[in-house]
Amino acid sequence: MVRPQAGRARLSPLGLALLVITSVGWGLNFPIMKHLLTEWPPLSSRGLCGIVGAVALALIALARRQKLGVPRQMWLRLLLVSLLTIGGWVAFMGLALLWLAASEAAVLGISIPVWVALLAWPILGEKLSLLRAVSLAVALAGIAVLIGGNGIDASLAKLPGLLCALAGAVCVALGTVLTKHFPLAMPPLSLAAWQIGIGCLPIAVVGLLVEHPRLAALSSLGWASMAYMTLIQFCLCYVCWFAVLERLPAATASIGTLLVPVVGVVAAAAMLQEPLGLREVAALVLTLGGVTVALRS
Repeated sequence: MVRPQAGRARLSPLGLALLVITSVGWGLNFPIMKHLLTEWPPLSSRGLCGIVGAVALALIALARRQKLGVPRQMWLRLLLVSLLTIGGWVAFMGLALLWLAASEAAVLGISIPVWVALLAWPILGEKLSLLRAVSLAVALAGIAVLIGGNGIDASLAKLPGLLCALAGAVCVALGTVLTKHFPLAMPPLSLAAWQIGIGCLPIAVVGLLVEHPRLAALSSLGWASMAYMTLIQFCLCYVCWFAVLERLPAATASIGTLLVPVVGVVAAAAMLQEPLGLREVAALVLTLGGVTVALRS
């Protein structure tokens, strides 16, 4: 009786549906973020949305009777991991979009599993196998095609965005590896609320002090974009993601998130009229190929 139940859990239609919702929601966020930058600065918009989202997640956790208390001995690792996985991603990816197209940021962002595989070597002692080395090379080839396809001058103009996007991906990867090394034993929604809140608070504070955003600058579409980032990206997608992890194997869920850059690239072309040609498709295929190998190795 146990094995059939496990098989059904792996093939759970609800789990697969929630995985699609999560991936589509996160993928659509790239062009939405890119548009929002025309009205509001990156650190303020992403930081403030994250704080509101964290509060909403905390309320959802309480409604599901998950404890929000953090064990004293876990505070330091929680702060470190939150600042890396959330703070680093929110700040660097927001800044990257000042130079990069939404489709380019989406492709660079999905390279996270490759950096996880690379960083797990010195930190966790996981050997860098041939497959993992190949995955890194393939993913880097995709990045080279994406950034270098428009000539040297265009590539140099995008270099700050490239470095920011890669820094954000590496921060998430490092936080992920450290979480494996120092597990955070908390209920999932409570942990997400704390991580998003801790990670976004300093970003929001710096944004308010440096960028001086004005509410009057937001149009109705800008407010809708802020609402999407808060309610969909930080709330709905995280709730669905943890529900996915309860119903599907972690490897299946991780591979399923490869839909994120596909949605991001296609949505950017449809919503922002960004180019979707051979260069973008080749970069997407190469990067996805490298990530797939990294996830399977």
